[in-house]
This record gives sequence, C-alpha cells and structure tokens, in this order.
Amino acid sequence: MRKIFPVLLIMGFAALFSGCSVKYSATGASIDANAKTVNVRFFENRAPLNNPTLGQRMTQKLRDKIQSQTKLVQVAETEPRADYEFRATITGYSFTNAAVTNVDQSARSKLTVTVNVVFIKRVEGTDKKGWTQSFSRSAEFSASQLASSVENTLLDNEIIPNITDDIFNRAFANW
Repeated sequence: MRKIFPVLLIMGFAALFSGCSVKYSATGASIDANAKTVNVRFFENRAPLNNPTLGQRMTQKLRDKIQSQTKLVQVAETEPRADYEFRATITGYSFTNAAVTNVDQSARSKLTVTVNVVFIKRVEGTDKKGWTQSFSRSAEFSASQLASSVENTLLDNEIIPNITDDIFNRAFANW
C-alpha cells in the first residue's frame, strides 16, 4: 500500500494539470497557452480637445505593460493576424471643475480622459472572441494651478497608468 500511494499521487497531479489550456502568471494574467503574438495598434486621438502626444504615450505604455508582464511578442501594426489585438480611440479629454468653494470660485479642477478599446482574440482561429469597452480615468488638481503646468504630470503619473491597468486587467485578468 505504501508503494502505491506515491504513484497514485503523481498520476493524480499529472491528470489534474494535463487538461489545462490557460497559462497563469505571477502577475495575475491568464493567457491562452496557444497565444504567442499581440498587436497593440496606435491609439487614435479623436477627442475634440486633446494632447498631441497622448495617443503615442498610451500606446507605448500598454505595449510596455504587456511585454513586461506576459510572454507575448508585439508584432508590427501591419500584421493582419496577431493572436490578440487592441484597437483604441481616445474619445474624451476634458478639464472640468471638481469642487467649488464659492459661487464664482473653483477649488479643484479635474482632467478626464476616455478611451474606447476594441479587443480581438484570434487564438483559436476565430475573430468572434473579444470585447469593446470604454475606459475613463480622472485626476484632480488645485484650481489655482494652470492646467498646462500639471497636465503631463497627471497623465504620466495617474491617468495613463490607471487606464493601461484597466485595459490589461480586462483583457488578461478577466476583471
């Protein structure tokens, strides 16, 4: 009986893990075992008011996150059949009042960025898997500051990383 138990234990583990087709990583990402490539297309900036470098910065941040947290290889934008594909459009970019102290005075202002993302999953040869979703993030700043003086800091330290995390988690962590 003592000799049979280790053999049964090993066979049980082998049977348990042999049927898995999803790969899990230490980052929490779940990537299909057959997926090898990703195409993060350039984020088009179609917001009426915008920052001219925002599309490039968001595109690069998502590419960097995928490269650092998965084993997927980024392919050229002209590649027609990557296993995963992201297409995004920046649809909103606005400065608004966030808090008012007096009737005519704002105490806080807010920068909000909205991105519409289409995620296509072709791992098993079908384009029918994926999703479309809008992601929006805001960051507040003192109304006494000029928007132009805090804009890039808010984008680089809060808004772009948070939107990138939201997109990554929706695509690979099913959050």
